[in-house]
Formats: sequence, structure tokens, C-alpha cells
Amino acid sequence: MSKLRILYVASEINPFLQTSEVANFLRSLPQAMQERGMEIRILVPKFGLINERKNRLHEVVRLSGINIAVGEEEKPLVIKVASIPNAKLQVYFIDNEDYFQRKHVFHDKQQKFYEDNDERAIFFCKGVIETVKKLGWAPDIVHCNDWMTSLIPMYLKTTYKSEPLFKDTKSVFAIYNNGFSHTFGDDLLNKVKMVDIDDAILAPLKSKDFTGFIKIGMEYADLVVKGGVVSAELNQLIEDFSKDKKFDISIEAESEAQAHEELFDIYTNLAG
Repeated sequence: MSKLRILYVASEINPFLQTSEVANFLRSLPQAMQERGMEIRILVPKFGLINERKNRLHEVVRLSGINIAVGEEEKPLVIKVASIPNAKLQVYFIDNEDYFQRKHVFHDKQQKFYEDNDERAIFFCKGVIETVKKLGWAPDIVHCNDWMTSLIPMYLKTTYKSEPLFKDTKSVFAIYNNGFSHTFGDDLLNKVKMVDIDDAILAPLKSKDFTGFIKIGMEYADLVVKGGVVSAELNQLIEDFSKDKKFDISIEAESEAQAHEELFDIYTNLAG
């Protein structure tokens, strides 16, 4: 088998930004897979907390310049890149002045949840897929981490299913204990829609909240995993859903090395 191509997508990665365990997972796992001979790409948002000068980010002009539709509006996509120190890995950053230039991640300085976090997630998910298209790089596996990435499996199974780059792509959705209590507006589903996407496809998202994003990720991913210890409520949601969908639920590894080995096997089996 030729080397597997794995795309990692998340809201954060060390050492550029860390607000949760997602950042550490994204730092260790891609390098472990690269050391096992896999070809890796990593995409995250360029939140305003990330110091571009300190981290030596620079714009990739050939990848920038696309407009991404979010509802009735279109926003310009800017792609930046930086290298992880002491690792042979590059990270691509999805940027947009309206969505990602704030000095906070999902809450403002008064700890109020941003009302447009739904739009930021939509822009990010669409931007990831469009960036991969521009790269001309066909991933075997797209490993999506946390709620902000949950729309990607659905987009891959609908609007982008006829794209040659994604015809054999499988998706993994990792769920973390990073919930929020906010409910988005009634226009959420319309903002998420693209070609070939109707209300029936978006039914799991109809609650317009964290649970809805988790449900839609589980609905369309080829495999669901737990990215760590989750709450009893979230664990029940996952288990109830998996009984119907016959999804595999992992990973309860005793060590990081064991988790990496299990994921290596998962990727290999998924890619078939």
C-alpha cells in the first residue's frame, strides 16, 4: 500500500494555541503518524491570539483569494502557514479578518459566547475543503476534531462527493468535552446549506446547539472516536447514537503510544 494521506483538522494545536486537550492531541498524533510513514497535512483557524511574528506565519498567496459563502454573504479566505518547531510538520491556518482577528477564541473578554461562532465554524469547514482542493492533495482520511469541525464529514458526503480528490476519502470525527450552552439562531440551517444539502440532511443539527453539531458530525463521519474523557451526558449521547449507526467508539488507551497504535490500525482499516 502506498503511504496514507491524512488530513488533521481542529480548532487549535500546540505550540501556536492551547485552550484544551485538543491542542496536545494535534501536536503529538500527526507527528506519530508521519513517523509511521504517513503523509500529513494540518489545518486550524488563525485565531487572533496566535502571534504571527513570533510563530513565523506567512501568507500562502497561491492558496488565498477564494471567497467562502456563509448564508447570503461571501467572505475572503486567507491561508497562512508555519512550521512546528523541532518537527518536520507544517500547519496551514484558515484566516479571515471578520471571523478570526479577535484576541479571544470562542468567548469575548466578558466570557460571553460569540453569537457568530456558527458562522466561524461554517467558514472554517468550507475553507478547509477548498484549501485542500487548491493544494490538489487527495486525503485518504480526514480526521476532524471537536465540534468546530463537525460539518466537514457532511460536506464531504454531499456537495463535495463528486470531487475526484475526495471520491475515496473517509472521515473520522473525534468528540471532546468542550461543550457550550449557547443556542444559535433560526437561520443556522440556511447558513450551513450548500448544493445538494436540504433540511432532511441537516436534521441532526436542528437543535442549533452543541449537541446538534456533535450529532451531525456523528451522522456523516465514517468513524466516531472519543478524543478523551467526556461527560456522562455526552458519553450517553455517543453511545445511544452508536447503537443505531454501529459506529466504533474508541479510544480508551492506557498510554499515548497505545492510542497512536490503535489509530494507526483504524486509519489503515478505513482506507481499506
